[in-house]
Amino acid sequence: MWFECLPSGAIILVAMAFPHFSAYVINKVAIGNMFRRDVTTSEQKLQYMRDIRLSGHAYKPKGLESIPDA
Repeated sequence: MWFECLPSGAIILVAMAFPHFSAYVINKVAIGNMFRRDVTTSEQKLQYMRDIRLSGHAYKPKGLESIPDA
């Protein structure tokens, strides 16, 4: 019947979603932050500072609506 494919579909769904959600936990344990941000080059540091300036938070960047019109 049609419901016999539900267990295998659930296994595939969990197997594909696990790496995405486990990355947050691994980063929290390893770095102390849920998001991985690397600022080793000057360009990356400028982008990091830009996110802080525009949105007030480096790890929750906003889109074009946060840039004021000149």
